[in-house]
Amino acid sequence: MQQIQAEIAALSQQIQALHQERAALTINNVVSSENDSPIVIAEAYRRFARENSHLAVELKGIDDAIAALEFQIQKKQSELTRWQIESKELTLQQQLEEARSVAQVHAQRINQLAGELATEIRLLKACADHLSPIYWQVYYKPFITGFKTISVPHVRSDGEVWTIVNRIV
Repeated sequence: MQQIQAEIAALSQQIQALHQERAALTINNVVSSENDSPIVIAEAYRRFARENSHLAVELKGIDDAIAALEFQIQKKQSELTRWQIESKELTLQQQLEEARSVAQVHAQRINQLAGELATEIRLLKACADHLSPIYWQVYYKPFITGFKTISVPHVRSDGEVWTIVNRIV
């Protein structure tokens, strides 16, 4: 991008130099006095143009060069714009990858905690299975209920889309 910007600056400087050269060449060299008639003034300018036809050709060449350089500047500016857009897209993709890696760390932590929680629930269920007959005998009601519907979150991915599901323990 910096190279393109440098090329645009160089083209702009060249165009400015051509404008200055053109301005220097077009300085009116025809000398006329205020008292000259319109016909005399017009004739003096015509004679100057005939005598300096190479000047008109040179001015035309300068104008053509300026137009060509301005066209190059437009091409370079559109290329620069395209690079800036691609740069932003790359930056967005980098941000996406960074956020995705952070999300992956969180998903792994959730899965780890879910595994630990499932283990604790199974241990609690084992205790409840051991205590329930005794609890029924003493209090005439169950010790713990609801083990069939206990679930823990689990994050899984098919590569593109992540899904949080509930696993029944």
